[in-house]
Amino acid sequence: MDEKINLKRRIADFKALDPIEKNRLLKEFLINNSLYILIIAAIIGIQIYQPRFLSLTSIINILTLSAANLPIALGIAGCIILTGTDLSAGRIVGLTACVAASLLQASGYANKMFPQLDTFPIWLVLIIVIAIGALIGFINGFCTAKFKLHPFIVTLATQLITYGVLLMYLMNGTNNGQSISGLDSKYTSFISGSIIRFGSVAIPNLIFYSLGITVIMWFIWNKTAFGKNMFAVGSNPEAANVSGVNVTLTIIAVFVLAGMMYGITGFIEAARIGSNTASTGANYELDAIAACVIGGVSFVGGIGKIRGVITGVVLLRIIFVGLTFLGIDSNLQYVIKGLIILVACALDMRKYLIKR
Repeated sequence: MDEKINLKRRIADFKALDPIEKNRLLKEFLINNSLYILIIAAIIGIQIYQPRFLSLTSIINILTLSAANLPIALGIAGCIILTGTDLSAGRIVGLTACVAASLLQASGYANKMFPQLDTFPIWLVLIIVIAIGALIGFINGFCTAKFKLHPFIVTLATQLITYGVLLMYLMNGTNNGQSISGLDSKYTSFISGSIIRFGSVAIPNLIFYSLGITVIMWFIWNKTAFGKNMFAVGSNPEAANVSGVNVTLTIIAVFVLAGMMYGITGFIEAARIGSNTASTGANYELDAIAACVIGGVSFVGGIGKIRGVITGVVLLRIIFVGLTFLGIDSNLQYVIKGLIILVACALDMRKYLIKR
């Protein structure tokens, strides 16, 4: 109700302005939202060129891909709110995915990585991978907060360390560096199975899991003291410290929570792709960062909303699925992804400078 009242007031205030001021504000609106406008225009163009693009099957596929990438984006968003980032996210996803896959291979699978072990309970493996992600997140947060190092440097180091650990892990048992597949059917059904269908189109369970995770993260960000402290530290750590906020503990907690999100992403991804290798999770952090900046999570700190992250993830996934529909080379998609990040960050900085 308050939002509707505020919107009506803004409309009334805009109508009361003189034509010159209206044109200036309209120009600012178009510039600040130019990336959204271009993306929406691209979506419309792709739909016209390929009418199957937004069919029910395609929409469910887009939602499935978005749901798989949403937890990692929610984790990185917290790091960006602290004016940082997390370059280790993708490799943590890869490590936790391979750990989950190795512990949840079917008992009778011929190339089982650890043939002497029975298939672990799904809930136990979920706890293990979340703990692994939380541990690496703690290292990232501790080094950032205690040693006053920039998250870029810290997470670059842990990215390399995590990747090295992953490579060594894949050499264990009978695996010898090969891909980990032959997953237990209960695990794959738990993630990619479906209990709800629209006609002949099944809705994967992972979409509902991601929705649940999103609700929990929304509550943490908006209804807890931790969430308020996170935004306060991101806006101005000195002022937050003077106000009684434990800046060090907040930074560590944000990175630990992010690591937990990466562990959940790895758990989901392992079952979704079915065959996990050392390249699993590579560059996932780029998609997550791009989604966050598209969704309005600002690198200047203290600015970001859960709905913005969701919007960014879905829009980015729509664009990449659309590029695939158009037959755009996958290598060129990296160029487009880089341009999206560059434009989004430039627009974000422009808004910050104007406010100053």
